[in-house]
Amino acid sequence: MAEHKPIIGITNGDINGVGLEIILKTLSDNRIMELCTAVIYSSTKVVSFHRKAINLANFNYTQCTSVENLQPNTINIINCWEEDAAVQLGIDNAIGGKYAFKSLNACTFDWVEGKIQGMVTAPINKHNMPGDEFKYKGHTEYLASKTDGEPMMIMCSDELKVGLVSGHVPVIEIASKVKKEMILKKLQLLKASLQIDFGIDKPKIAVLGLNPHNGDNGLIGNDENTEVIPAINEAKSKNILCFGPFSADGFFGGHQYRKYDAVLAMYHDQGLIPFKTISFDTGVNFTAGLPFIRTSPDHGPAFDLAGRNLASEDSFRSALFMCIDIYRQRKGHTEMHANPIKHKELERERG
Repeated sequence: MAEHKPIIGITNGDINGVGLEIILKTLSDNRIMELCTAVIYSSTKVVSFHRKAINLANFNYTQCTSVENLQPNTINIINCWEEDAAVQLGIDNAIGGKYAFKSLNACTFDWVEGKIQGMVTAPINKHNMPGDEFKYKGHTEYLASKTDGEPMMIMCSDELKVGLVSGHVPVIEIASKVKKEMILKKLQLLKASLQIDFGIDKPKIAVLGLNPHNGDNGLIGNDENTEVIPAINEAKSKNILCFGPFSADGFFGGHQYRKYDAVLAMYHDQGLIPFKTISFDTGVNFTAGLPFIRTSPDHGPAFDLAGRNLASEDSFRSALFMCIDIYRQRKGHTEMHANPIKHKELERERG
């Protein structure tokens, strides 16, 4: 029996950026259709505009009215608006944000309703999104508001996975977010995601300190002693294999991350600067801790590259593949735990 192909919803991102370029370049590989049924939430007129801009004449698609009447073995486009959208490639303006939100809103509705099995979001500029409808710091916070669950940003690549204790918060507020209870909660979320979403049975997690040189015995901060180490100790008592805290500069400079399945960073730049240095071309932003699957490339709308046929689709392609892989992992995990006796019998049969 053929394996069920997941339906993956794709948002167009800022229509003036590189979002649709990297989407079309990725989906122009017909082998993608063997892995999933892809549906772009956008407008056929806007998609056609971008297709012509990058001279991708061999990209074919089918227009459909809803996710219920998707066509198999082709790229589907659901029109999320009827009016003409004035695309201005490379221009950062409110029009780009308006239609980025229309796409995101429509895809999110089907995502929450369970009509699609995963979502891959193209880059937006959150500053030009319509403020009356998008009052969030980014995709992660918006999607979390639509679901039950505790969101956690995990940046992923074949070389490195980095989870964050505090995400999109000002630097002045970081220390107030890095408390024992929050560190412990993030360690629990990270362990669960590594097991359920990535199939790592007993993940090893490295934990970074907050202050330079781990506070240098209290000379430049004591958060490691009061918050980080107590969280690590309690996590160990809950059977979480976590180690540290490590001083971030030496940890990444000495390539210690290669010894662990994931790293828990205390704040955004502490984790993302080394991650993007190591894995910028293929990095994926995955929102763990939610009942539904969402991935995204690890870069922004890149207005300076828009319409020039220079944007690399590598990160978006990785995001799409990861979305499909996580769907399969979750499906397998659910089946295994729903009938553990049958699973053990199958394992014995396999030898």
